[in-house]
Amino acid sequence: MPIDNNIPQTAFPATGSWNGFEPTNVGGESPDVGRLRQIVERLFPDEQIVQAPSDLFIEELNLQSVFDSFGKIAGIIPATPTTDPFAFNVDIFSGGLPVGEELKALLYPEKKETANSALKKEFAPSTFSDYSWGRDQQITYGGREAFDVQAIRKDFPILHQKVNGKELIWFDNAATTQKPRQVIDTIARFYERDNSNIHRAAHTLAARSTDAYEGAREKVKNFIGASSTEEIIFVRGTTEGINLVTQTYGWKFIQPGDEIIVSTLDHHANIVPWQQLAKEKGARLLAIPINDNGEVILEDYEKLLGPRTKFVSIGHVNNTFGTISPVKTMIDMAKRWGARVLIDGAQSIAHTPVNVQELGADFFVFSGHKIYAPNGIGVVYGKKEVLDIIPPWQGGGNMIKDVTFEETIFSDPPNKFEAGTPNVADAVGLGAALDYVSRIGIHNIEKYEHELTEYARERLATIDGLRLIGNPRNRVSVVSFELKNIPTPEVGRLLDQEGIALRAGHHCAQPALRRLGVEASVRPSFAFYNTKEEIDRLIEAVRKISHNR
Repeated sequence: MPIDNNIPQTAFPATGSWNGFEPTNVGGESPDVGRLRQIVERLFPDEQIVQAPSDLFIEELNLQSVFDSFGKIAGIIPATPTTDPFAFNVDIFSGGLPVGEELKALLYPEKKETANSALKKEFAPSTFSDYSWGRDQQITYGGREAFDVQAIRKDFPILHQKVNGKELIWFDNAATTQKPRQVIDTIARFYERDNSNIHRAAHTLAARSTDAYEGAREKVKNFIGASSTEEIIFVRGTTEGINLVTQTYGWKFIQPGDEIIVSTLDHHANIVPWQQLAKEKGARLLAIPINDNGEVILEDYEKLLGPRTKFVSIGHVNNTFGTISPVKTMIDMAKRWGARVLIDGAQSIAHTPVNVQELGADFFVFSGHKIYAPNGIGVVYGKKEVLDIIPPWQGGGNMIKDVTFEETIFSDPPNKFEAGTPNVADAVGLGAALDYVSRIGIHNIEKYEHELTEYARERLATIDGLRLIGNPRNRVSVVSFELKNIPTPEVGRLLDQEGIALRAGHHCAQPALRRLGVEASVRPSFAFYNTKEEIDRLIEAVRKISHNR
């Protein structure tokens, strides 16, 4: 049924913003009609994502205004509002709109004669905030089996802008990933509805906030295959996670003369904390060599292992060449000598499946911002039997059972390692990001990004004066290169003028780069929202830079 956009604006109440639906109108339609139109567009988009009503409607929604406005448009109810916003007939509510039947089926799949019970249940006050949007959302790629990157890109608002007059291309994903609207909206919803400190209050918002925070912990546990939420510690990121392990397990168990092994491929964050610990404890820090392709040499690693080996800390994926190290094999080799093992998963978590129980590492750490979650939130996975025997790192509230001036009794893991007020909102955002990735499928992401990476390497290799750095057999979506006689920072600056954001520097991986004979590289890194067309623009821009020099 056509909507009459000529209805006077004064015929409708001003209701403000509904769950992020602003009064953006078409023609002369009223604010209420504009908002209803946006709700329907979210429910029935032309593209691939179908959201359930529970994600779109909130308790604060002025149902009376919605129903009155809808009824006035349809010409089926009087201007005088009813006294009970739940007392209306579903068939009348549809008003003959084209989406009427579909809307009824979504809102009220069991009771079609009345909306009373369904709506009262949906909008009833609750002490629990359900942030499991992935439960009700289906990503179908428009019914096609192919990976539909265009549908995914619509979820990332930051990608739809111009930088220096050019469409933004975000190829700096190894540094940080962009955030889908589902994550952004989840964080906004938390602050709008549920914000509170956790665990230590009896009021409703504290219960909601606690449920949301612990719900995020459960999602992390499931995503990485941990056996219990007691093994999941929230931290600020990978760097803090590694420092937590060095300052707890390391300080308690590393002795003078002990040996700690890292890899030449590792990020500085997995070198410096162990180097500091080794110096302070009188231990030795050893580095696994790599070959000219940027891969660890397992034979040399085996030679480093021995009775003095107490800890092995290695990266799952290198951030400069994209090397996927054979960490399962390396963990097993270390375990033969009784060593503890930490895996730095910062660069693997968003690109390849992870199951910590199958890996068998004692610790696994990663950052949320590498997997489409907010900055300032990360995870330390630790085996329960290991967490039980190590001391807390920081002292304060939340991590204690009882405090006297003589003694403090600490909480059990994970609370023992989460002193003070935690970053609740960003933990909830991390949970939403893991939901998002899970709905798309990490295997689908891995396959698509592999295609992008191989395409980029093939195209880059055709440019005169360009040298690809590193050529590991198993790799994720990272490429490093340099241009002959052109400083790396200059290449990064010139590409920025073309709207292309990537990293140009040493990437906090100086030992790895120096092993392959360079101090810095240009590093495009890809995510599942990138396209071959964007890579073509990169190739064109690099050719232009090379030709002009």
